[in-house]
Amino acid sequence: MLSQICRSGCQSFTQRLLPWVQSTTLSRSHRVQPSATGHVRSWSNIPFITVPLSRTHGKSFAHRSELKHAKRIVVKLGSAVVTRGDECGLALGRLASIVEQVSVLQNQGREMMLVTSGAVAFGKQRLRHEILLSQSVRQALHSGQNQLKEMAIPVLEARACAAAGQSGLMALYEAMFTQYSICAAQILVTNLDFHDEQKRRNLNGTLHELLRMNIVPIVNTNDAVVPPAEPNSDLQGVISVKDNDSLAARLAVEMKTDLLIVLSDVEGLFDSPPGSDDAKLIDIFYPGDQQSVTFGTKSRVGMGGMEAKVKAALWALQGGTSVVIANGTHPKVSGHVITDIVEGKKVGTFFSEVKPAGPTVEQQGEMARSGGRMLATLEPEQRAEIIHHLADLLTDQRDEILLANKKDLEEAEGKDQTF
Repeated sequence: MLSQICRSGCQSFTQRLLPWVQSTTLSRSHRVQPSATGHVRSWSNIPFITVPLSRTHGKSFAHRSELKHAKRIVVKLGSAVVTRGDECGLALGRLASIVEQVSVLQNQGREMMLVTSGAVAFGKQRLRHEILLSQSVRQALHSGQNQLKEMAIPVLEARACAAAGQSGLMALYEAMFTQYSICAAQILVTNLDFHDEQKRRNLNGTLHELLRMNIVPIVNTNDAVVPPAEPNSDLQGVISVKDNDSLAARLAVEMKTDLLIVLSDVEGLFDSPPGSDDAKLIDIFYPGDQQSVTFGTKSRVGMGGMEAKVKAALWALQGGTSVVIANGTHPKVSGHVITDIVEGKKVGTFFSEVKPAGPTVEQQGEMARSGGRMLATLEPEQRAEIIHHLADLLTDQRDEILLANKKDLEEAEGKDQTF
């Protein structure tokens, strides 16, 4: 109990994001060409904030606080994030917020890439409208909206929906990014683009050229022609590129990105299915902890599930890319979830290869509160004896505590100077 009472910790907070300013339309005559380094945007409507990014891709980040140094970032938008609750049509409010956050990071000098779902949902909305228009007046009058949906779902093939919805999805992204004077480019890929060496080099070269020109690549699987998902030996069992989770992992490793943000409709990774009473959110996940996690079912509209996300995340982590899985649908956090993650705030589940020797700050705080509650149940004489003994322990270890505190201060000051 004494050891529980002795534990304490503190959590550092990152600088708050500067406030938005009113967007104004700039004429093309005021624009300048992007620099050769690909880190300057002098014509954007978003406030330009210079962020020193000296990160050299190698090993993944060990701690959340290091994510602010991420230079190249992939944001994967799951089907549940992009689509509405009725699974027909897009969630425009969430998409607008995501585009705004990506624009902020892009104008800080980072290189942003999007892996998005939504073509099937958008196409389903279009095709249902076409089915309604093809009905006779009598059929339209005698079939309500719910009956139309029930009738349309069996005959709508996913590939046809994707073909009908991809152009509209991209047009929507272009219209949103244009509000921040940012250009977006569409790239549709299949499994063959990663297996064929020539196509792989072409894809890599295209993406690097787009990033050099400060253009945001928007990547999606070519769902109109993609075959059914099969195990992929390169991904150590992760389902093929038909699934956007594995696509995001492949893209992140191929482009040597520093950070992969996977947004879904859950807060992150739980130690048991989120619907269960004893489910707890895992703040930091290590590759060795996979056996202690029980996975639930996949999301309502996605093709993968949390297990597929974790496998893809671990594969990306082995490739040197840090990964965070977070909720992109919660109204209280979705408006700044991406920027909060990059700022190092505690959002979602952070995947790390480095496991600390002791408990986390949150675990130390919980143990301290538990010890306090246990202390409150004791008799006054017992509490006094314990507190005096605690004071003696602190006095005996005074030199160790001061030395550790000095090292922490020196490390913190060194990080501030490098940033």
